[in-house]
Amino acid sequence: MAALETRDCPCGTGKAYEACCGRWHAGEPAPDALALMRSRYSAYVLGLPDYLRATWHPSTRPSALDLDDPDGLRVVWLGLAIKSHRSAGDRAEVEFVARYRAGGRPAVRMTERSRFVREGGRWYYVDGDVS
Repeated sequence: MAALETRDCPCGTGKAYEACCGRWHAGEPAPDALALMRSRYSAYVLGLPDYLRATWHPSTRPSALDLDDPDGLRVVWLGLAIKSHRSAGDRAEVEFVARYRAGGRPAVRMTERSRFVREGGRWYYVDGDVS
C-alpha cells in the first residue's frame, strides 16, 4: 500500500491515504463512527477483508467475507457520499450513498443507514438498513 501514501484516500475526504484511513487500517482506533465508516468504505475499495471483519461487531460479524458480488464478479467502488451522521454517547448512525460497479454491469447506488457502537474505546459497525 506504499503507493497509496501519496494518493488521495478512497473515502473522498481529499486527504492523503496515510493521513486519513491509512491510520485506521494500520491499527489506530478510529476516533468516531464517521471515521470508521469512511475507513470501512476504503477497506472495500482496497480489498481489506480482515480490517472489515475486525471492525464488525462480534454479535453481527459474518464468519466469512467475500468482497466480490454474489455472482462472483469483481466489484469496483466508484465513490462515497455521507448524507448524515448522528452520535449519542456510545452509539451512532451514519447514512451514506456508495456507488459501485460489478463486472461490466451498470453502476449501482447503494444507500445505507449504518449503526455503530463503541466498546472498550473502539467503534464497531453493527448493522445497517439498505435502501
